[in-house]
Order: sequence, then C-alpha cells, then structure tokens
Amino acid sequence: MRPIILGILAAFFFAFTFILNRAMDLAGGSWIWSASLRYFFMVPFLFAIVLLRKNLQPLLVEMKRRPSAWLLWSFVGFGLFYAPICFSAAFAPGWLIASTWQITIISGSLLAPLFYEKVMTNKGPMQMKGKIPFKGLAMSLIILLGIILMQIDQANHLSILEITLGIVPVVVASFAYPLGNRKMMDICGGRLDVFQRVLGMTIASLPLWIVLSVFGFLSEGPPSAGQTIQSGLVAISSGVIATILFFHATDLVRGDMQKLAAVEATQSMEVLFALIGELLLLNSIFPSTVSWIGMLLVMAGMVLHSYMSHKSNTTSINENSVST
Repeated sequence: MRPIILGILAAFFFAFTFILNRAMDLAGGSWIWSASLRYFFMVPFLFAIVLLRKNLQPLLVEMKRRPSAWLLWSFVGFGLFYAPICFSAAFAPGWLIASTWQITIISGSLLAPLFYEKVMTNKGPMQMKGKIPFKGLAMSLIILLGIILMQIDQANHLSILEITLGIVPVVVASFAYPLGNRKMMDICGGRLDVFQRVLGMTIASLPLWIVLSVFGFLSEGPPSAGQTIQSGLVAISSGVIATILFFHATDLVRGDMQKLAAVEATQSMEVLFALIGELLLLNSIFPSTVSWIGMLLVMAGMVLHSYMSHKSNTTSINENSVST
C-alpha cells in the first residue's frame, strides 16, 4: 500500500499545476513562461537536495555515460509532458485538463509491451516483454467512465476549438510522461535514487526550456512578477515534491507492470484535488450531480485498482514463500 499512498500524495501536489496554470492564464500570462519557468526553478532545489545527500558525482557519471539517451527521454518525459499541459490551460479550465490527464492511466497500461519485466519461471527469473495488465485495465476503465461523465457534463460550456486545443495536447502528454519516466528507469537500472533521476532529467530537458523561453521573450515579452511567483510555487509543489513522490512510488514497483499501472492510477485523484482548488481559489462553478457521480466513479475505480494490485502482491509473496 505504500506506493499507493505516495501516489495519492503526489496527486495532491500535482493538482496545483492545473490550478495555478489556469490562474496564470486568466491573469494574462503566457503558457510559454508557465512551462519554462517551472523547470528553471526546479534546478536549484533539486541540485541542493542531491548535493546535500552527496550523490551529485554518481549522477554526473551516469549522465556522461549515455548523454543522448538522457536528452531524448527527458525531452519526452518532461518536455512533451509539461509544454502541452501548459498550452492546454489557455483553452480549457483546470478541472477539464486534470480529468483529461487521467487518460495516462490507460496510456501507461498500453505501454507495457514496450518494456521488459522480471518473470519467475522453472529456470529462475527471466526478462520477458511486459503484457498489458487487463485486470488492472478493467479497473482503469471505471475511472475513465467517471472522467467521461465529468467531461460530457461540463464540455457543453466550451466551443469545439476550446475542447480540441484543451484536450488533444493533454492526450499527447499522457503518453509522453509514463514513457519518458519508464525509459529513464530502465536506463538508470536502479543505480540512481529518485532525487538524482529527477535532477538529471530536469537538467537534460533544459535545452528545450531555454529555446522556448527565448521564443517567449521575443514574442510575448518577459513574464510578470505574479506569473514568476506562481511558477515558482508550481516548481516546488508539482515539480519537486509531487514528482519525487511519484517517481519514488514507481521505483518501489519497478519491473511489475500491473503494480506500476496501479501507482499511475492514483493520479486520478488529481481531478478531485484540482476541482476543490478551483472552487476555493478561482471561484469556479460548483459541479452538478453528474460531475459528482463521475468523481465518485473515479475514486471507486482507484480503490478497486489498488485492491487488485495489493491482492496480486499478497499472492506473489505467498508463492515465493512456498518455493523457498
């Protein structure tokens, strides 16, 4: 249950991304600065953590070993994740983006065949291609049904253009984030802790944010003081706290695609946290009965997903005990 609890805590801090990004857009801030400033602010915080833990040198050695892989998968996992999320905030409210983001639950499961996992056989542990966890995916579909209900209920207030530009980029991000995260876990192979890996990915993604910020300065001008402060808050809450919690949770279940999908499913709680935040901070419209039903389905699906994962883990432990 520990990875699930960490995942829920990560969802709480991740929710600030959707709330504050929407707040910055409503205040006239550019999505370009919302995206790039977050990662610029993340660097000193993460650097200090890794340095204090005396783990900077191993990270630099690891990044020097495969620099192209770090650049590529950090671009995918951080760049193609966060830039589309911020872009979407200019066209849709935070609750809609947060709910659409939960497609990552399905996306993460569908990515399983792209990776290898340890499987116990008569000949001992072997590396085999992952299989789509259909039992866990069934629980994810309950979550997705709740998300669809919320979207149908609220999307009547948005134009087709707003829905398209607010949703499609988030769908892209929903595949990019778990793909980049899992690829970097494979590349690191357990040699780096979560703090080192997040710092390394942040540093490796900086070329993208530098190019984007130069474009933003030339096209939009410098960011306002308010947007700078709010971007700093996003960096601390979502970029540092939530990312470390989530990556640590995925590290705990690395190599088990079903449990990994379960951890990723906890991010469905972002919908509830984002909605509460918008109601309290942005005076958003109170959700209808249909939306509340959708949220209950999301939470019920998450609990069932967690139960299936815990049950599978207990069975695995018992089997291992017998074989020993």
